Amino acid sequence: MAIAVVVLARSRNLFAVVVLMGIYSFLMATVLVALDAVDVAMTEASVGAGISTVLLLGALHLCKSEEAKPLRKPWLPLAVSASIVGMLVFGALGLPAFSDPTAPMHTHVVPRYLNDAMRETGVPNVVTAVLASYRGYDTLGETTVVFTAGIGVIALLRRRRNTKQETAK
Repeated sequence: MAIAVVVLARSRNLFAVVVLMGIYSFLMATVLVALDAVDVAMTEASVGAGISTVLLLGALHLCKSEEAKPLRKPWLPLAVSASIVGMLVFGALGLPAFSDPTAPMHTHVVPRYLNDAMRETGVPNVVTAVLASYRGYDTLGETTVVFTAGIGVIALLRRRRNTKQETAK
């Protein structure tokens, strides 16, 4: 994954960037399977490595395949990126250790979901109860974002086709 990111960051060919992004997304899905997050891995594989790659390749077909030349001295974007990375690392230092059984999530949230999900939601599957009931608004928001992105792609492609038809007349 690190090699894909380094090559991706240095590449100027947008086709290579799209393909490397798809490879990175597929590798991320593999890592998620290794972490026993199969539902998230399937979403990453289908949306990240699948649909996103196809949509970006389609958009690339409509555009030029080379990226514009970079700024001569990109110090401000570099400083902003470095400060954001610093803040994220600082924030991550305060997180509990991975799979720590005494973490607040394992002592408060997980027992409540496992013990009360059936009674509170009426859904026998805990994962479905969390996604559809406890996180229902979040799931609705994610669905709205994906739907809006799809409508935007359709609108852009339709506009491109109409422009071609008008120039032919």
